[in-house]
Amino acid sequence: MQKETIPLEETDCFSSFFLDYISGKRELAPFYSVAPKLENFREIIEGRNFPTAKRSALVDSLEDQYDGLKMEEAISKNIALLKDDKTYTIVTGHQLNIFTGPLYFIYKIITVINTCQVLKKKFPEYDFVPVYWMASEDHDFEEIQYFHYEGKKVEWKTDQKGAVGRFNPKELVEIAKSLPQGAAFFEEAYTAESLAEAVRRYVNHLFGRDGLVVIDADDPQLKQSLNHVVEEDLFSHSPQKLVSKTSKALEALGFKPQVHPREINFFYLNGDVRERIIASESGFEAISSDIHFSESEMRQLIQSNPEQFSPNVILRPLYQELILPNLAYVGGPSELVYWLQLKDLFDHFKTPFPILLPRNFGLVSSQKNQDKWSKIGLSTKDLFLGSDQAFSKWISKNTQKQVDYQEEAKSLEKIKDAMKAKASKVNPTLEQHVEAIHASFQKKVQKAEKKILRAEKKKHQNTGEQIEAVKESLFPGGTLQERKTNFLNFYLKDPEFIQKLKEEFDPFLFEMNLLSE
Repeated sequence: MQKETIPLEETDCFSSFFLDYISGKRELAPFYSVAPKLENFREIIEGRNFPTAKRSALVDSLEDQYDGLKMEEAISKNIALLKDDKTYTIVTGHQLNIFTGPLYFIYKIITVINTCQVLKKKFPEYDFVPVYWMASEDHDFEEIQYFHYEGKKVEWKTDQKGAVGRFNPKELVEIAKSLPQGAAFFEEAYTAESLAEAVRRYVNHLFGRDGLVVIDADDPQLKQSLNHVVEEDLFSHSPQKLVSKTSKALEALGFKPQVHPREINFFYLNGDVRERIIASESGFEAISSDIHFSESEMRQLIQSNPEQFSPNVILRPLYQELILPNLAYVGGPSELVYWLQLKDLFDHFKTPFPILLPRNFGLVSSQKNQDKWSKIGLSTKDLFLGSDQAFSKWISKNTQKQVDYQEEAKSLEKIKDAMKAKASKVNPTLEQHVEAIHASFQKKVQKAEKKILRAEKKKHQNTGEQIEAVKESLFPGGTLQERKTNFLNFYLKDPEFIQKLKEEFDPFLFEMNLLSE
């Protein structure tokens, strides 16, 4: 692969708030622990004391979860290392998208793996384990039920309800069979009894040799660490108060909150039921069901069956940090920005706040597209312009005719100033009349300029179509490739695709990687 990088701010694809975070804008400092820089990990390591009992519980749970699955030696070694108080995790979380979903899932995992390797070189006295946290308790099936392959949307239809990790994925076996031979590992994965186990299998196939540990937090033993949070959320509502306070402080800086806390931030989870818990006259109920609890019954349930409580987006990050000896969370722009709303929540529960590390960003171009764009004569940076903007830029660079009225506009500005000077000598209020005349004429000039540009574009329609074709290939449907295209579009042509990405991505380089096959 060949690589070129572009600063994220020059792509016009990311929110200003996210860009402010990675640039280290001072106003945001109170909302995170330390900036995502390699040298700052020493501070996080020295402040991360994780109890031995929690390490033992974590290892026991992981060993149970991997029971019956042929583990790569690297995974087995990493799980064992988690018992040692000098071992820490770097984690990313993601939904259980079928067939991995969009490319950025792969990018998140690679960022986690590469970060651990970099940290081991920097701090050889410690060990670092890459972890993928499965969002197995999520119930937003519509968000995971499809993937895009060869320009088509492949969809899974099922009547199953509840937490998606508990779904039976047998219907996906037929979809897997329809894919080329290089994707046969998905067919085996989807013979599992649950979607969570299927995802563990295919992730193990793709990243097992890298020692990536997959964790399913839908686990009774792990949920015990959450008891005190459940009780405080249901009976004191402190998470809502804390996150709302932080969100208001961020809003004062111009930030629009990504997530909104509720009075109660847990779901009732049992079998195929995952329903939001709300307060009722008699105590509590699971909304949209006939499940009710008195206050005393709820307190008892928290202690006896913690696995029946599932945190929402507000409390899932806290749960993660309660059960992992974690140093950093790897996420995309929207994820990391909403984590900034949670700092006071973490402080309240005396839980260390991890470094928020942006995932890698990438745009993969075929050699055919690379050659076509190069022949057109536009720069790599121009790929991030809209198709019409890119075509207009090409026209202005390549046509022999002048297609704008910039010089004439300057002349009009001078004429306007001269007219205003004369008018003001007669009556100063006439200046506004001159301004109105100039504004009206300026609009007509701009309209004429657009007509000239359209006429010139029509003459070079073939070039415009070439620009549109490349843009649609790299920005399908007008969105970034990584947010829509599935990795199989590249992996099935080149089984070394993932390995090549690992070699090209730098986890501490916050730029867009432009990669050509």
